[in-house]
Amino acid sequence: MSKADHMLSILWLLKTRKQMSAKELAEELEIHIRTVYRCIDALCITGVPIIAESGRNGGYRLHHHFQDAPLLFDPDEQKALVQAAVFAHEAGYPHGDALNRAIMKLKRYTNPQQLQAIEKHEGGLEVIHPPLDSALVANLQLLETSIAEGTTIGMKYKSGYEGAVRFRQVDPYGLVHWKSKWYVIGHCHFRQEIRSFRLERILELAETAGTFIRPDNFSARQYLLQHLLPDKERGGEEVDLVLAGNPQAIDDICQHWLMGHALAERTAGEARFKLDELTLYTQVPYYLLSFGGKIRVLEPDGVKQCLSEIAAELLAYYN
Repeated sequence: MSKADHMLSILWLLKTRKQMSAKELAEELEIHIRTVYRCIDALCITGVPIIAESGRNGGYRLHHHFQDAPLLFDPDEQKALVQAAVFAHEAGYPHGDALNRAIMKLKRYTNPQQLQAIEKHEGGLEVIHPPLDSALVANLQLLETSIAEGTTIGMKYKSGYEGAVRFRQVDPYGLVHWKSKWYVIGHCHFRQEIRSFRLERILELAETAGTFIRPDNFSARQYLLQHLLPDKERGGEEVDLVLAGNPQAIDDICQHWLMGHALAERTAGEARFKLDELTLYTQVPYYLLSFGGKIRVLEPDGVKQCLSEIAAELLAYYN
């Protein structure tokens, strides 16, 4: 038997028999007593609360809180874990090797019927994401560690498609996975404010000697969403945008992150949105062009004109 098998066996014995000495464990498992000591030490390192009592009637026992905890997962929990691992892998989860080891342990310590069920559920769910570069995975690992330990990072960062490359120091507060992209949110020492940074634009990344304290109740997810959605105070007066066309196309538009929050009224083949002028004329037209003739703008006329001008510019460019 492997060391992992011995550790699990000791755990089962302590759970079922409440308390056993090292000698009793060695005899029960037919192993050397030194192996018992090594396994007990390994279990304690992994976080299992084993209490050692000396004396004639002493021995090892589990903390009473741990006695009530199940040692294995039920079938629904097993299914949920292996399927969640599929999502994590496809998203570029930075600790994939550790996740693989955990799933292998889950499969190893199940009976044949449970293993067959796990593999059926695991093989029946797939996720499609763009492949993540291996270099980005290393940066994700470093960022996740820096967030947890509160260490400032230094990075060379490129802004936009043709932006300048600048060295920045950042206190990373959190990571967000959004639309197949990873973002790190944190306090930028250069800008002296909280900013978001796309992972693939980080050219170099390293830890520094600096440290920070993460603000209480800070949500990287909430910060990113707030800055993706239009700012009504800076966007100007709200204008009605009325669209008609293919019901499926209208459905897709209503569910889009930029449009869904602004939906005011909906019928099968028509939808009305209330959007600020800045968003309406700088972002929305480019999105609507992707639907071609599946939709048409009923109002305002300014958006129709904007779409016409963008299409004409594209035609001239490709001609």
